[in-house]
Amino acid sequence: MTEPAAPATPRTDGLPRREGPAQPADAVSPIDVARAAVEAAEDKKAADIVLLDVTGLTSIADYFVICSGGSERQLAAIAEAIGDRVSELGVKPYAREGSALSHWLLVDLGSVIVHVFAPPERDYYQLERLWAEAKTVIRVQ
Repeated sequence: MTEPAAPATPRTDGLPRREGPAQPADAVSPIDVARAAVEAAEDKKAADIVLLDVTGLTSIADYFVICSGGSERQLAAIAEAIGDRVSELGVKPYAREGSALSHWLLVDLGSVIVHVFAPPERDYYQLERLWAEAKTVIRVQ
């Protein structure tokens, strides 16, 4: 007969205590998710694809993927392809924000955030300049 587990000590910040690891041991690494997103964007002919390592610069993600599409249809196709590709790895996108009509779509993959822009919006927001301290892992022209 096993003894009941001792009650977990409550967290001082009021949040529930995590019962297990943040990710399963066999989870796909963030860099593999980011590379899959880059490959999917490349397959849909995205322009100027950049993979930035933002580890240590922010707590919201480990990697940013930034790319451009030439039309609203292409923007939607790129975001859809990225979601499909990472799903094949067993990674479920947390959220998708924006729309092709807004010319900026964001795909939240947890430790990887993907930004799909139309060129004018990408020039306006200049995320690469904002995250200039980030290491560029991949740049596909």
